Amino acid sequence: MRYGYLAPLAAIAVVGCANTTSAEGPSSTSASGQKAEKVSFNENPYPSTYKPYPGQPTAIRNVTIFDGEGGQIDNGVVFFSDGKITAVGDASTPIPADITVIDGQGKFVTPGIIDIHSHLGDYPSPGVQAHSDGNEATSPVTADVWAEHSVWPQDPGFSRALANGGITSLQILPGSANLFGGRSVTLKNVPARTMQAMKFPDAPYGLKMACGENPKRVYGSRNQKPASRMGNLAVNRQTWARAAEYKARWDEYEKKGGTPPARDIGMDTLKGALEGKIQIHNHCYRADEMAIVIDMAKEFGYTVSTFHHAVESYKIADLLRENNICSAVWADWWGFKMESYDGIPENAAIIQNAGACTIIHSDDQDQIQRLNQEAAKALGDGRRMGFNISDATAISWLTYNPAKAMGVADRTGSLKPGKMADVVLWNANPLSVYARPEKVWVDGAMLYDANDPKRRPVSDFELGQPGEGDTK
Repeated sequence: MRYGYLAPLAAIAVVGCANTTSAEGPSSTSASGQKAEKVSFNENPYPSTYKPYPGQPTAIRNVTIFDGEGGQIDNGVVFFSDGKITAVGDASTPIPADITVIDGQGKFVTPGIIDIHSHLGDYPSPGVQAHSDGNEATSPVTADVWAEHSVWPQDPGFSRALANGGITSLQILPGSANLFGGRSVTLKNVPARTMQAMKFPDAPYGLKMACGENPKRVYGSRNQKPASRMGNLAVNRQTWARAAEYKARWDEYEKKGGTPPARDIGMDTLKGALEGKIQIHNHCYRADEMAIVIDMAKEFGYTVSTFHHAVESYKIADLLRENNICSAVWADWWGFKMESYDGIPENAAIIQNAGACTIIHSDDQDQIQRLNQEAAKALGDGRRMGFNISDATAISWLTYNPAKAMGVADRTGSLKPGKMADVVLWNANPLSVYARPEKVWVDGAMLYDANDPKRRPVSDFELGQPGEGDTK
């Protein structure tokens, strides 16, 4: 994507440090009596080259602030400089002289919206078979694939998500045909020529897993295992057992040296999950299956970050709370297959009321543009059920909670001093159907302004298309 007024994009250098894993134990000795070099491998061979766009110190005053962690400030001030939040407070908050000041009377400010479940770039627009790169449906276990290797930065969906939905960060996941679908990647939603230039610096990788109908349907139709839910669990358990053995071999090598184990790219990912370095994001609809997965995680010593789709989380919200597992859900999608049949619109509110982590996600190129409205629907359904959930809490379903589940809440997801200045100015309460982003900043750089047609990213793919790329 490109901005006509941000020419420095073309000068972004592709740089990065190679993180390697290596052993600290004794080195082995070769037949000649010399110590052999310990084998190491690069754990981050496709490093982020992300560089924030240039911004300017800015204060937004006279606004209602939802800070992303459940707090609300009326008639507040948000000040950011050097790409970071500098101050958030009430009307008495000092505003330095000689900076850009925006009067937001009657408007609202939130952190940038974060979508924990997206396939933008992997299933880009236009949605044709040539662009279908999200599922490596060749085996039930494809832990070796990485979603980032399919990301197409020119997907017009990225700019739509920024402009219409205020999306500043998003996790791109592989599809759900497989029990082990591969690694996810977290991106900053900025115009870039390469995936690496969008890659959220030092964000943990995720591992996409799937329960239920999808794997058993895809492989059962081919007379392959798994063809049932018990087959799903059998393949899962056998794969985790292999991963534990793989990890043990590497642990032994790192401790004692000797002959290094043979590399297995897929097992590297599972080893990282067992070590807690890679977050596990599990596509799972039914409550009974989520409970089984929780037990399987305990059996093999890993942790589930989030159950995605999770239409029956309301049935086991206490269990999810006790195990510190988030639920990434839709507001009201249900009934499109049997495992979604028991979905209810009060799901998110019941999860929240139980004290468990609640997230609203998209899984859709259009819905990502309206996550604020999805949160509003879920909030309304909860209130009609009698739950007193605040607007500010509902905003956390789109900001801090997904950031926490993705392992980046220390840097984004809320308006706290020192965090990334990922900020959205809304023209109305974002939980209103009439609300639209008026301005969007990513790391303090204004990348969208509804009142300035030039402040909208346009991808190379769109340039020259009828009706697209016109910034006059």
